[in-house]
Amino acid sequence: MPDAARQLASLTHAVLLLGPGQVVAAANPAAEQLLGQSFRRLSGRSIGEHLRFDEPLLAARLAETDAQLSARATGVLIAGQGPRRVDVTVAPMIDQPGWQVLTLHDVRGAEAMRETQWEDSVVRAPEVLAHEIKNPLAGIRGAAQLLSRKAEGKDLALTTLIADEVDRIAKLIDQMQSLSRRTPPKLEPCNLHEAVRRARAVMEAGGKSPAIAEEFDPSLPSVLGNIDTLVQVLINLISNAADATTAVAAPRIIVRSRFASGLQLHRNTDGGAVRLPIELRVSDNGPGIDAALRDHIFEPFVSSKKSGQGLGLALVRRLVGDMNGRVTYDRDEAAGLTHFRVHLPLAAERHPTMREAAA
Repeated sequence: MPDAARQLASLTHAVLLLGPGQVVAAANPAAEQLLGQSFRRLSGRSIGEHLRFDEPLLAARLAETDAQLSARATGVLIAGQGPRRVDVTVAPMIDQPGWQVLTLHDVRGAEAMRETQWEDSVVRAPEVLAHEIKNPLAGIRGAAQLLSRKAEGKDLALTTLIADEVDRIAKLIDQMQSLSRRTPPKLEPCNLHEAVRRARAVMEAGGKSPAIAEEFDPSLPSVLGNIDTLVQVLINLISNAADATTAVAAPRIIVRSRFASGLQLHRNTDGGAVRLPIELRVSDNGPGIDAALRDHIFEPFVSSKKSGQGLGLALVRRLVGDMNGRVTYDRDEAAGLTHFRVHLPLAAERHPTMREAAA
């Protein structure tokens, strides 16, 4: 019989044990993931330092340590993570005055895990168009090779970039076809900073992006992923950031990497957990996403752009998910920054993909 600690660690709901004064006394891995902090940082601090409910009545009831309550899809502001919509339950511990059990379930996260409902209709489009796209790509690559014979210096670097990008796009089309056939991408150790440099070179060569600032942690080890997939994810996120800052007087895009200890992804297939200690964040100082769309931005056909098709972020979620990763959005109104965070596993910890586990 598994002990209680192992059972709590396996739950996909965030569970926190609050002591007198509503001080965090225990937290399972799902709680660490939702709050974006390890238990070491959560322990001994009031729950009010980590989250604040939009509804004052709910906050007041939470302070009544002998009360039971339950609320669905209620708004909460998580420190350092931004707004969320969560299902909440609170119950006093039997024979332990002043102690409470708090559970939180991220509604948006739950919806993200049901992404397979739309993949058949969305990702089959590249399968239909692959032939028409690959033919002109071959012509572009051939022209770039001819130009490279006479090019020198920066011109030679640009022709090389064109050829490399044609190859990457062709691989992406193959990958999209594989996704429609439910074939997982090949995962291997990847240098995260190499992926960032490639994506940045593509965006800057296109002349459609403001200057991109880099805040890298040079001590980060390799992640477990797919380099071409990572480049595509970054291009999509940086492109969105560039679009969001077109009307800003001093546009800024920042790409940052760091350790984010304590985060885990719970797989639906086997209930296992994958540690996600590496965070890649793409930030911009644009106006942010309309509040009415924030809970749906990773769904297909949802877009804040007048001419947008609403597939870019849906594809990002699919590609990140196939690398056993997690992508989230939050808005820091105080700093005026929009953040997209991609969390990835270490290469040293080889896990089967969700699709492999389901096979």
